[in-house]
Amino acid sequence: MKSRAKSRQTYRARRRARIGRKIRGTADRPRLVVFRSLRHIEGQIVDDDRGVTLLGVSSRAGVEGEPEEDLDGKRADSYLVGKALAERAIERGFETVVFDRGGYPYHGRVKAFAEGARAGGLRF
Repeated sequence: MKSRAKSRQTYRARRRARIGRKIRGTADRPRLVVFRSLRHIEGQIVDDDRGVTLLGVSSRAGVEGEPEEDLDGKRADSYLVGKALAERAIERGFETVVFDRGGYPYHGRVKAFAEGARAGGLRF
């Protein structure tokens, strides 16, 4: 017998689709997308008009540095990845973006990623 309970992935997919209908990245203001797995976090800057990923940074790449806030573990890694993404984006000329949390709640690692991106100089 199949369970009627819906999984976390199903709920996240529905939230992501609902957010995706409202948020769109352009060449002037691309979309900053967050993906988090159990161990890693990554961010991409996407131009939805052309359907092109412009820039991406992941915690798998081993981002170096010290977080400025009182963070530890995966949240500290998320902060550093966000900051590294922002620095690389500004080098390429992107200063303002649209933040897409990817269906995840805005707390914990996603929030630390966003704060790191803001600390790196991105505006959203």
